[in-house]
Amino acid sequence: MCLFSFIKNAGANVFGIGKTVEEEAAEALAARQKAEATAASILKETITNLQLKVENLKIHIEYDLATIRGLAYNQKTKEKVVLVIGNSKGIASVDDQMKVDHEEPESLFYTVVNGDTLGKIAKTYYGNAMKYPELFEANKPMLKKPDLIYPGQVLRIPNL
Repeated sequence: MCLFSFIKNAGANVFGIGKTVEEEAAEALAARQKAEATAASILKETITNLQLKVENLKIHIEYDLATIRGLAYNQKTKEKVVLVIGNSKGIASVDDQMKVDHEEPESLFYTVVNGDTLGKIAKTYYGNAMKYPELFEANKPMLKKPDLIYPGQVLRIPNL
């Protein structure tokens, strides 16, 4: 027996079959960009379906970064759009470049940890656990039920 050595990626070049490394890389890039454009389109449709008022909404996704532009009706809408996009699978960061038509105070953002409840978060931020309905309302429609939050989820903590 004998071990033979070959030029790893020469086959496509020598025989004209298969793809070169560059061709494979270009195809992978095109596939990634198509998937990102599809994800951005789905998120834009979701925001429209949630009736969040944003004029000229533009969403661009590159790798795990989503960049959003447009004119949000108010601060609450802007923050909810950020949450819808940021709490989506595959998105690690949101570059919020939206403007706001009707200025309001900004909310805080909180990342849920294991063992959290809306009541516990309300107690921390508002001094009263019974203010959890305000947190629930502030995070609708991303939250369906007050007891369905999960670690890693980011929530709005509005000023009361």
